[in-house]
Amino acid sequence: MTTFGEDLIEAMGEALAHAKGTGPAITHEPVDPREIRTRAKLTQAQMAPLMGMSLSGYRKWEQGQRRVSGPAATLLRVIEKEPAAVQRALSA
Repeated sequence: MTTFGEDLIEAMGEALAHAKGTGPAITHEPVDPREIRTRAKLTQAQMAPLMGMSLSGYRKWEQGQRRVSGPAATLLRVIEKEPAAVQRALSA
């Protein structure tokens, strides 16, 4: 069997366990992008490129029209702790 096939079978097993309530679930605490941005002393226009998204997309997060999840929530947490490090990494 291919690696892809093995990965697919493993993922389906995890999904089934989660649906049955027997598997581990990865949950993320909600983040408030506006709060993180204001603490980092950034404008929306400065924050959007740090997140790798358009200004209008970022604004939808702050207005509650879109939900922040997954890797974006993780990046927001990094920006919350070390905004200058993210800016340096992306400007290099």
